[in-house]
Amino acid sequence: MSFQATRPIRLIVTLSIGTMGGWFMSQFQIPLAWMLGSMLTTTFIAMSGRYGDKLQGSPRLHTIMLAVLGVMLGSTFTPDVIDHLGNWINTLSVMTGFVLLLTALGYTGLRRLYKFNRPTAFFSAMPGNFTAMVITGGEMGGDERTIALIHSVRIMLTVLVIPFWFRFTEGVVSANRIADTISLLNIDLKEMALLGLVGVAGVYGAKWIRMPAYSFVGPIIVSAAVHLLAITSAKPPIEMINIAQVVIGTSIGCRFVGTSVRKVPAILFSGVVTGLYMLGAAALAASILSPLTKISFAALWLAFAPGGLAEMAMMSIALGIDPAFVTTHHLYRLILLIVFAPLFYRLLEHWVSRRVKKSAMVNPDNFTD
Repeated sequence: MSFQATRPIRLIVTLSIGTMGGWFMSQFQIPLAWMLGSMLTTTFIAMSGRYGDKLQGSPRLHTIMLAVLGVMLGSTFTPDVIDHLGNWINTLSVMTGFVLLLTALGYTGLRRLYKFNRPTAFFSAMPGNFTAMVITGGEMGGDERTIALIHSVRIMLTVLVIPFWFRFTEGVVSANRIADTISLLNIDLKEMALLGLVGVAGVYGAKWIRMPAYSFVGPIIVSAAVHLLAITSAKPPIEMINIAQVVIGTSIGCRFVGTSVRKVPAILFSGVVTGLYMLGAAALAASILSPLTKISFAALWLAFAPGGLAEMAMMSIALGIDPAFVTTHHLYRLILLIVFAPLFYRLLEHWVSRRVKKSAMVNPDNFTD
């Protein structure tokens, strides 16, 4: 009874810590300040070893905030977006090869440098889809904790590096620069109720058909539909977006609860190396594609960056970069990984098995009991 009674208090304390961190970061006019500040403060405490286990996340609150963000992103899908979809086919096609190459190189590096077993290395090298990679990797015989930790570091680095990069190299200081974002005090109550209905319908509809990342993808689809049909042009208020940043930021930080820098230095370091490698590869791809496609480097970097779908969507809003373009590419990558990651791993296992059998036939003495 006492443990259950303390959970709401721990959640309030955790969110308060995240809010203070977000407020502090916002004073430096860093893009995505509320998410970055809450993420950094909770991550530091989570890994401190002394008070880390006192932090408390809330999956339900996280789901609600993802729905809010999904409604916001859906509102960016205007009729103009439909006209641009044909122009995005080229970059979406490149995304397919990019994901395959990135995974292959990452897998090779984790196997040779850190001696991870095959499933751990393979699913740790995937550039996205935290939850699915941890679950599928564990089912395939991988170390779930290692996979989860590497993906957590990857997401944290992506969320951390890109806003600071734009802040200090290009002077981007604005947050939530999406057009027509208004305050909660000025929003029409009927429009607010409609947006709430859109979010609920999106979550439960997507959950019913078992859509991946249903709490986020569902509201995007339903919101996009009502905005494309001109049923409404309203967007969630800026206060809700800031709250969503804090909730998502603290959720990232809480993933490090029970992790100590002193206890798992090799895994943490491999996560840092993997994350920076993926970020660098995404920047390289963006720099090559930008002059060829006439799409800005910033939009392409966000589209190819190895962050989570929600985090990168939030970042596109904060940086004022076309959220529809970024979201479409990350949705495509999400589906690509969910559908093909298990298939490609089975093909890898089959290929390795054939090599082992062939080697055993050529050198039978090496395979005697």
